[in-house]
Amino acid sequence: MTQYCEHVDCIRDVVPSALGCQECLLTDDEWVHLRICRECGFVGCCDESPNRHARAHFTQTRHPIIEGYDPPEGWGWCFVDEIFVELPDQTPQSGPIPRFVS
Repeated sequence: MTQYCEHVDCIRDVVPSALGCQECLLTDDEWVHLRICRECGFVGCCDESPNRHARAHFTQTRHPIIEGYDPPEGWGWCFVDEIFVELPDQTPQSGPIPRFVS
């Protein structure tokens, strides 16, 4: 059975909110990988990161689709349907993104 995401119409061209996890940069915390919200451009850290800011952003806003963002990885994920989604494009980076945890 093929799974289908009903939220792909939420995907927008976005401008990244920060050069790294927006919240971790404010608190001088570390992240493992970055995700960008494809509805508003919020850059947050992944679920493997201590603070899980991308998921927290979804919980707060219900913006469903994120993109793997460091380096631009080109895959999308829907938090609601819990499936990978095909993105129409990759979000360009605004500049070099620092890595904090390898």
